[in-house]
Amino acid sequence: MTMEQVVDLGQRALRLTVMLSAPVLVAGMLTGLAVSLFQAVTSIQEATLTFVPKLIVVFAALMLCMPWMTDLAVRFAMDLFGNLGQFAR
Repeated sequence: MTMEQVVDLGQRALRLTVMLSAPVLVAGMLTGLAVSLFQAVTSIQEATLTFVPKLIVVFAALMLCMPWMTDLAVRFAMDLFGNLGQFAR
């Protein structure tokens, strides 16, 4: 396995990791921003007010994006295992 192949494989793996985590992280971040804005406007400083909505939205984002995320991960794994003979040289 050449250095170029290692770098390419690492880049593809990192890109996949970002693509798989982005929907959940963005959903949690936007929910946290909305809840923080609501807390600032209403002066309510309840700790569970930030945790529960984020938990619900992150779970919903996972359920909505799971088919797409699974497809990406399976395609990457199939490509990786399909080229395993090339990497072993």
